[in-house]
Amino acid sequence: MMEDKLKARKARRYGRLHDQIEELLKKCELPRARMATVTAVLHQKMDKFFWTGFYLLTDGELIVGNYQGPVACMVLAKDTGVCWAGINQQETIVVPDVHAFPGHIACDSRSQSEIVVPLKNKAGEVVGVLDVDSSEKNTFDEVDAEWLEKIVGLIYA
Repeated sequence: MMEDKLKARKARRYGRLHDQIEELLKKCELPRARMATVTAVLHQKMDKFFWTGFYLLTDGELIVGNYQGPVACMVLAKDTGVCWAGINQQETIVVPDVHAFPGHIACDSRSQSEIVVPLKNKAGEVVGVLDVDSSEKNTFDEVDAEWLEKIVGLIYA
């Protein structure tokens, strides 16, 4: 019962953030500018977001883009870690405990849980991912997945 109330509260918060971001993105159609805005709003408004940013596919490599939080890994080893899993599976990946994820890339040892959402261009091709880390385990769930997918979908809308 309490968990359902917390999930409903989180969904309402995401709904407000979605509307705010959607309005902000009307000012510019450049994807990188939109990613910067999405990153800033999410990082500043969601309490448990320790690292928030995008990794973008560039010449077959996954390279850090706009982000907020501690210094990031600039290039992620191919086909390793949660971000590459999101790219390769073309779906959102929720990891309750990053230490239990095979091949996890530890850019910062304080990261405990993670969610990765594929970023698709207008043609529907995966061009990168939104990556969010938390310094607490079990931070992300299906509510985060649903709403972050909607928010990421605004970038190329």
